[in-house]
Amino acid sequence: METDDYGLNNGLPPVSQRRIFFGREVGGADRKLIPTYQLKSRTYLGPTAMDAEIAFLMANQAHAAPGKLVYDPFVGTGSILVSAAHFGAMTMGADIDIRVVRDGRGPNCNVWSNFKQYGLPMPIGLLRADNNLPPWRPGLKEVFDAIICDPPYGVRAGGRKSGGRKLLKGVVDPYIVPDDKRTDHIPSTAPYSLVECVHDLLDLAAKMLVKGGRLVFFYPVLREDDFPENHFPEHPCFQLVASSEQILSSRYSRVLLTMIKIGPYTKEIEEAARLKHMEFRENHVKWLEDGNIHSSVFTPPDSQLTADSNNCKEPKPKYRGKYV
Repeated sequence: METDDYGLNNGLPPVSQRRIFFGREVGGADRKLIPTYQLKSRTYLGPTAMDAEIAFLMANQAHAAPGKLVYDPFVGTGSILVSAAHFGAMTMGADIDIRVVRDGRGPNCNVWSNFKQYGLPMPIGLLRADNNLPPWRPGLKEVFDAIICDPPYGVRAGGRKSGGRKLLKGVVDPYIVPDDKRTDHIPSTAPYSLVECVHDLLDLAAKMLVKGGRLVFFYPVLREDDFPENHFPEHPCFQLVASSEQILSSRYSRVLLTMIKIGPYTKEIEEAARLKHMEFRENHVKWLEDGNIHSSVFTPPDSQLTADSNNCKEPKPKYRGKYV
């Protein structure tokens, strides 16, 4: 009587010798996203558009995921929100320049076009808003799950806030815009230093983030200075959980700060944060005031200035754009 291998295993197929390992995936690299979302193929770009790879890193740090609401108060052309939307998050943005969020470069080349290009859900709203004067109604708190942004710090573009209003011809009150001028009126703005911008950003995040929500933003540092972690901006409502340096030149770099909200926002916390900001401003960030960052980054070294003076050469004037 003939027998086969099935008889050796109670009628079942032969057992193959395999080793099976069980584990949990904690991270992975999806490199195919980079060529798909690269900026050179993006429909709508601005001078400060965030690199696609960095934007995805920021969205990962903020734990962008389906069911979460992500806000960018300096939305620009929407590069950061595009990465958050890719991970399934609902998005919302604001910018002080109405021409960016409303007009773009036409009906088929604006912030909305970038989301349409990749088949992503559209933002639930884009606001013309000033980070220095938030538009939220009094009492509104804990709305967003994450705030991700790249504040303007004066190297490629300087920050602007509401102010410096020009008198309109024939208007008695400069703060009231006549109905016939509202359609194409562009509000006047004034310089907005980074130290003030960061204080307003932390105050906004402390008020509008849910407990456990994440604030992710870039902060510039001079590489020649000793800049330990305790010199980063602080707030009683937040705990710093990660700081990642991106070296941009021999003169300066920027650090991606990730903070988690650990406590509720109250009037007492608001006052304590204001005092902490004043102390921080006085002791650590003199160079963050208006124009100082740009000068620190682009001023030639002392040795170069000495050589130019010995050769009787005057330094070439540096171009300073309207918003720098």
